Amino acid sequence: MLLVMEDVEKGKINLTDEVTISERAASMGGSQMYMEVGEKHTVEELLKGVAMASANDGCVALSEYVAGSEEIFVERMNEKAKELKMNDTNFVNTNGLPVADHYSSAYDIAVMSKELYKYEETHKWFETWQDTITVGLPGKEKEFGLTNTNKMIKQYQGCNGIKTGFTSDAGYCLSASATREETHLIAVVLGAETSQIRNKEVAKILDYG
Repeated sequence: MLLVMEDVEKGKINLTDEVTISERAASMGGSQMYMEVGEKHTVEELLKGVAMASANDGCVALSEYVAGSEEIFVERMNEKAKELKMNDTNFVNTNGLPVADHYSSAYDIAVMSKELYKYEETHKWFETWQDTITVGLPGKEKEFGLTNTNKMIKQYQGCNGIKTGFTSDAGYCLSASATREETHLIAVVLGAETSQIRNKEVAKILDYG
């Protein structure tokens, strides 16, 4: 999301640009928007799907649109990580699905989250609880409901983002953002056994801050 928003800011791409969904993007497992090959979606719709529903297919579609291929985009991700001094991070794919040598740390994810949050356009996606998006090829369109995977935005006073994550390898993860009065904090918890434990631990850190 950070690299896409940087390209939007530089004028290289627009949020209104249409992206055609490739076979590779459509074949992603895990959390997704269930898009079909050949469908067209705007950059903004795909970012919203990534932000709210952890859409793995949306991640791949955006990376292909921005860089031509997921592999080239991942190179850019690693370059950005180095630039931000994320020294305990190595990206192999765009969406965090389990693969050898793909790793990060709570600190690095906090650094990345802080950088992403500078883009005010993202805030509305992080803070929206539910929305719908039209998916499917022409003539077969259907409404797909997006529900934010970050329940903290409803449960924790001042919570305004950012991103959940889960795989069986990584456990339940969350980079959470909250603002109260003039104080804005980001807390990251990785590897929790359940989403309830994850949310409780994040709330503890934010309360402390």
